[in-house]
Amino acid sequence: MSKPTCLFIGRFQPYHTGHQMVIQGMVKLCKKVIIGIGSSDKSGTKENPYTAEERKVMIQQALQDQDIIPLFDVIFIDLPDHEDDAQWTEHVLEKVGHVDMVWTGNEWTKKCFEGKLEIKDIKEVPGISSTTIREMIKAGDMDWKTKVPGSLVKAVQDLGYERIK
Repeated sequence: MSKPTCLFIGRFQPYHTGHQMVIQGMVKLCKKVIIGIGSSDKSGTKENPYTAEERKVMIQQALQDQDIIPLFDVIFIDLPDHEDDAQWTEHVLEKVGHVDMVWTGNEWTKKCFEGKLEIKDIKEVPGISSTTIREMIKAGDMDWKTKVPGSLVKAVQDLGYERIK
């Protein structure tokens, strides 16, 4: 049986070690990984501090540091929000082209793709979420640095904490 083409959608605000673990698993089981940058049209807010391009660069750097990108076919696609879930799902499927499976731990994403694609349910790593990381940064809790790949610590610092605060 040939390996599937897999889609992983996230906002990655910021990308963290839980996301990295998912992609490391995907590269073992999928022939191609498509990373959908969700809410790509949103940036500059407390919930979405980074632009789609900044998120893509952060993820690429983290994957290169782990030698994942040069060896593997990883494609990035911007996925802007849409008010209608069905139209958003159709737009995603049009943009990504052929895909066999969506990897997600997000209940809303599962609902959107139910009956359209095979869904690989992923579990959240306890204590690691982008929301928690943003809250830690806002509070000045430096332990956030243990929850993101090393290259992201520098990227978040270089981009400045003001966006999150």
